Amino acid sequence: MRKLVAILVVLFAAGFVNAQDRDFSKVEIKATNVSGNVYMLTGAGGNIGAVVGDDGIVIVDDQYAPLAEKIQAALKGITDKPVRFVINTHWHIDHTGGNEAFSKTATIIAHENVRKRLQTGGVASNGGSIRFEIEASPVAAIPIITFDQDITVHLNGEDIKAIHFPAGHTDGDSIIFFPKANVVHMGDDFWRNGFPFIDLGSGGSVKGLANAVEQAISKLPQDVKVIPGHGELSTLEDVHKYVKMLQETTAVVEKALADKKTLDQMKQEKLLEPWKEWSGDFISADTFLETIVNSLTGKKDAAFLIHN
Repeated sequence: MRKLVAILVVLFAAGFVNAQDRDFSKVEIKATNVSGNVYMLTGAGGNIGAVVGDDGIVIVDDQYAPLAEKIQAALKGITDKPVRFVINTHWHIDHTGGNEAFSKTATIIAHENVRKRLQTGGVASNGGSIRFEIEASPVAAIPIITFDQDITVHLNGEDIKAIHFPAGHTDGDSIIFFPKANVVHMGDDFWRNGFPFIDLGSGGSVKGLANAVEQAISKLPQDVKVIPGHGELSTLEDVHKYVKMLQETTAVVEKALADKKTLDQMKQEKLLEPWKEWSGDFISADTFLETIVNSLTGKKDAAFLIHN
């Protein structure tokens, strides 16, 4: 059983929630053509990217396990070809929960750190008020092809490129680029739900995330269509605004730390007020402030009692 062990915020708001606590029967999977033969599927959890054609289907992420049949049905509305490959952008269960079901026809591919974390389970945490414990995944859900820096899948006339960026949202993040269709799936290195959840417990970092997104921008065409980890279809301009926010908020917190200010003092001063439009139900300004402080000071996890 996957257990929520937090004090905290409502993880439901980001789709990062114990699957047993949600009624997935009401979730609808919607498929939208992004460009060429690339689609975006939305439902519950992370956005899915799909490239379809005569050679079969490649999907990027697969949401929660109970949604696998609905995802398959949505894909059948596009093509009758089978899913041949699944690429995981990172290890969180709202992006990898369908791995076991899809492994019946598909090969699971991910960065080697995704395989390690899915094998052992672990803690997703911002080093403070957010803490989510995830048990090891079933054997069939574990990626059987892994890579260190990058990998390319050649299918349906696309050279699907998975590129690893270390220490971003987690330590196993990959950004997936479909060059022919001019589409990129950013995973949770970029999302549209406000301030991001940076999983310090899984090797993520605020500076690493900003660097990863900045590097990705430098490698992408200006008119690329962007599938975020969560939220609506985006442009590179949206990604620029996002990385600018990451860099500016990190800089102001760094200065406050250099001035010997505590986290409580920063909260009282409303240090992130200039970026209040990014504050959301999942990650508020105070929660993100806590994340930045914990990332910059090297605090990986909260020291509080875990109730099983």
